[in-house]
Amino acid sequence: MKLYYSPGACSLSPHIVARELGLPVEPVRVDLDTKTVSATGDYWAINPKGYVPALEIEAGEVLTEGPAIVQYLADLKPEAKLVPPCGSMERYRMQEMLAYIGTEIHKTYSSLFDDALPDTAKDELRKHLDRRYKPLDERLAGNDYLFGSQFTVADAYLFTVTNWARIVKVDLSGFPNVLAFRKRVAARPAVQAAMKAEGLLK
Repeated sequence: MKLYYSPGACSLSPHIVARELGLPVEPVRVDLDTKTVSATGDYWAINPKGYVPALEIEAGEVLTEGPAIVQYLADLKPEAKLVPPCGSMERYRMQEMLAYIGTEIHKTYSSLFDDALPDTAKDELRKHLDRRYKPLDERLAGNDYLFGSQFTVADAYLFTVTNWARIVKVDLSGFPNVLAFRKRVAARPAVQAAMKAEGLLK
């Protein structure tokens, strides 16, 4: 399998999951400015959406969208318990959390990277993130991870997007549990390995 990524982008989430699971996934770097990959050239031919991540499972079979990819990878090794079993209420709770992170946290951060957006609009987006981080901070009170003591695919996703806070000047000081969570996840060996592979750590 090949995982198409850009360093530090949302593709870091499935990269972390693959390493947590010890899966033989080959990371392939994508230049998002030119939409190219060094090995095959045109990234549009791999993923017509033009963004990362994309998981090439086999020739002609490419899965896109981070939340779908992390669930697919985790289901390859259910004994690792990075996702609950399909059909269980716990699985739907996991999908609920992935949707929340994707629509309320991830997409809000994405807009903050837009240089053309006025500062007043960015300030409103930061206020939106404050409101959306509040229930996550409350959930993490007394818990190592979003679902208690078990690290899951949702933790990999939240960690990835929360790392963007410093880049776009989002102040997380009011969310001590989120900050402790980010530090805790960053210390995991698989997370360190994924970040080093992407050149984010020395």
